[in-house]
Amino acid sequence: MPGDLTGPEAALRSNGISVESLSRGDTLALTYLTAFPGASVNHQEMGRACNTFIELTEEGAWDPVPVEATVVRAPGDVQGRWRLDPDWIRDLGAYRISEEEFSARVLDTLEEPAVGEP
Repeated sequence: MPGDLTGPEAALRSNGISVESLSRGDTLALTYLTAFPGASVNHQEMGRACNTFIELTEEGAWDPVPVEATVVRAPGDVQGRWRLDPDWIRDLGAYRISEEEFSARVLDTLEEPAVGEP
């Protein structure tokens, strides 16, 4: 099963992101099980996921599309949601924005429902 994976899912898993589901289309919808099931989404874990998409793009292994990520503590227990715009990856690669600006943009999209909220 994991040995048969390719592309973004395999890359995410190899970077310690526990992919629960991934669907591709005009948007890549990612749901992952956090290794840090506290009240807030772990920013380092978000960073690992973002870095995976950046690396895939730099390697020519992925043509960036918008990413809609849902972070869960357990199935049905949403810890938060965040987005990644493909233009941010392109801007970072072209040195139009810094790594700090890139991170700030992603963090600005983070939504964390109150505990118990879907």
